[in-house]
This record gives sequence, C-alpha cells and structure tokens, in this order.
Amino acid sequence: MSSEVIKKENTKVTLKIVVDDAQFEKAINKAYNKMKSRFNIQGFRKGKAPRKIVEKFYGVEVFYEEAFNLAFPEAFEAAIKENDIEPVSQPEIDIEEIEAGKGVTFTAVVEVMPEFEVKDYKGIEVEKKEYNVQEEDIQKELDSMVEQNARMIAIEDRAIKDGDMVIIDYKGMIDGEAFEGGTAEKQNLTIGSGQFIPGFEEQLIGKNIEEEVEVKVTFPEEYHSEELAGKEAKFEVKIHEIKEKELPEVDDEFAKDVSEFDTLEELKNDIKSKLEEDAKKKAEQELRNSVVEGVANTVEIEIPKAAIDRQVDNMLADFDYRLQFQGINLQYYFQLTGTTEEELREQMREDAAKTVKNELVLEKIGKAEKIEATEEELEEQLKTMAAQYKQELDKLKSNLRDQDLKYIKEGIIVRKTIDFLVENAKVA
Repeated sequence: MSSEVIKKENTKVTLKIVVDDAQFEKAINKAYNKMKSRFNIQGFRKGKAPRKIVEKFYGVEVFYEEAFNLAFPEAFEAAIKENDIEPVSQPEIDIEEIEAGKGVTFTAVVEVMPEFEVKDYKGIEVEKKEYNVQEEDIQKELDSMVEQNARMIAIEDRAIKDGDMVIIDYKGMIDGEAFEGGTAEKQNLTIGSGQFIPGFEEQLIGKNIEEEVEVKVTFPEEYHSEELAGKEAKFEVKIHEIKEKELPEVDDEFAKDVSEFDTLEELKNDIKSKLEEDAKKKAEQELRNSVVEGVANTVEIEIPKAAIDRQVDNMLADFDYRLQFQGINLQYYFQLTGTTEEELREQMREDAAKTVKNELVLEKIGKAEKIEATEEELEEQLKTMAAQYKQELDKLKSNLRDQDLKYIKEGIIVRKTIDFLVENAKVA
C-alpha cells in the first residue's frame, strides 16, 4: 500500500491511496468467503461454488465492492498515519481504478484542523468585574429558604383565591368530544402559576370545595400541539381540595430549624459569606473566559464544519442530559417550545464554533509553552473525581481506560494554560 497528499486546501486534505494487487487479492478472497452463501449455481450446493465459477457467472466485479469495503479501513488508517493527518470528518471516497491484478486506487477527502499561529498571547488587556453582595441579595436567599420551608394548609371555610394550590379533576372537550391529554384526576394546580392554558386558572377563583365548574378557554395559536392550537375548549372541573401556603416566622427559631446556627443573625452572616465566595468565583471565571476570548479574537481560524457539527452534537447531548433532570426529554422540549432539532442545532452553531476555536488556541499555546500534566497533578485530579463520585480511588482508577486518562490530562493542561494566560494578562 502507498499513499500521498495530492491536494491541501484550507481545512480539506485529499489523499491518493493505492492498495496493491496482493492486498486487494486477499480482500477479494475475504469477500468471497463472506458472500459465497448467497450464490446458488447449478451443479453446486448453495454456497459451495468456487470463486472462479461465481465470477464466471456473475462477472469478475461481483466481489469488488465488498472487497473494497474490507480493504479500505486498514488502508485509510495506514495512509493518515503515514502522512501525519488527523481527520475530523468521515472521508469522501472516489475510486479511480479497481481491478483484480491491478489493485485499487482511490482518493479520500477529509477535513482537518486548520494550521495557524498564535502571536502576542501574553499581555492581553482585560477588565476584571467585581460583584458586591448587597443586602437585597441576602434577603432574596433568605426568602428562598422561607419558601422552601413553607407548609400547605388545608382550607375548608373559604373560596379559592389567587396563590392557592388546588386539587382537581378535569375533562376537556372540543366540539363535545374529549381530546387526548385533556383529562386528569387529582391534579395539583397553583392558581396564578400559569401552568394551565391562559384563562383556565382565573375561572376557578371564587369557587369552593366539591363545586363542579365549567371552564371555557381558547388554546393559544402557537400551542405546541397543532391539533389543539387556536381551538375553543370546554373543561368540566371538580374541585376536591384547597390549600394555602403558610410561611414560617423568620426569627431565631427559624434559623435553628433550617441550619446549624442558633440565631437569625448568624444565618444571615453565613448566607453573606457564601454569596461573597460565589461572587468571587464568578468574577474569577469571567476573567478567565475574557482572557481566553481576548487571545482567540487575535487569531483568524477557519473552523472545519465537521468539528463544529461534532461540538453541536456534544452540546445537544449535554442539553438533553440536563433536561432529563427536569423530568423531560428533547422531544417533549421541542413540543413545548414549538421548535425542531434542526433549529436548535442552528442556534448552537455559533457557540460551538467559538468553543472549538478556543480549544484550538489553548492547545496551540499549551504546546508552545510546553505545558504538561504531571503525575502528581493527575493523581490529585483523580482524588477529586473519586470524592465527587463517592468511589474508592483504586476502584475509580481500575475503571478508567487509557483514553479516559488522556482526556483528564488534556483537561489539566487546558486549566494550566489558562492559568498561564491569566498570570501574563494585563488586568484592569
């Protein structure tokens, strides 16, 4: 097998690869053994006809396609190693010649990461933002704790009012016919939450326990279900329970109940301390991001489409993972928002391109500065991971593959490279 680069343009490389006759002959024999059971030739039991007989009946080209498919992976892998190429896309193949006795000649076009230089990456000028914790920030956090510790009290001596939580049965109909998803029993609904169709919750205000109510609404024109969008509907609603939120008194007793502190003042001081720590981390992270973006903005790079697509895939998978923690998946999200996967992917492309560019720039600087991950740093990172996953360190190590360790080391190098850039930046 031989190979050469015959064209290099921007982020695309064209390889010419030749699989010699001996290699191709082996591939044809493999293809014959793989495919022979398909052939039923008179005078031979099915699958027992010799290769030459099969080729005589069906043509010598009968095994070429399968033989190429068998020979291609090894030949392509050898070619990219021989020419020191790291593809970021699947190859586009064009067979120029294929014939027993002559072998196979083909071209493979692949996308690769661009070649570029990063200059003047030291001394980038950036501004560090400061986030000061205000009294209202502390109060907001305290209010959230109060809400989390509220109790729902059953109400029996009054009608529903805004803010109440009710338990209802309902049955929805359009033109007198029940529709899918329009019926439920013992459903929780907070009045004023906007959880139901506009106009539904307001019509329950003033109603009482065990009362049966007829609610008329119109589905929004942009409703996620096309079958219901813009339609008028009638709901038969039965009210079972009314509950209202009872907030605890915010005093020293509250502090004792929700924390390890004895007084409200101590609790507030702790909230302030944590908010200040969060503000400090936020400012530091934004500084790091600003430095990386500042350096990246000095470089013009043509990002391969395949690299952007791959990053979009990662972002989409991460988004789906986070949605699952909210009890929904991508398909339901698309229904709720009236968007499609193609539209979401397009929205992500700009950020994906920026992420790829930043990674390329950091990798380039890391190599230029000979930044490496030491064994001690790797060990510390593994200890941190073991603590996060609540695993024994030795067990975590035993489950990691070589590529996992490589990925972890690359993460350490990226972090150290950003540290280096921040240390050498001009921070105002």
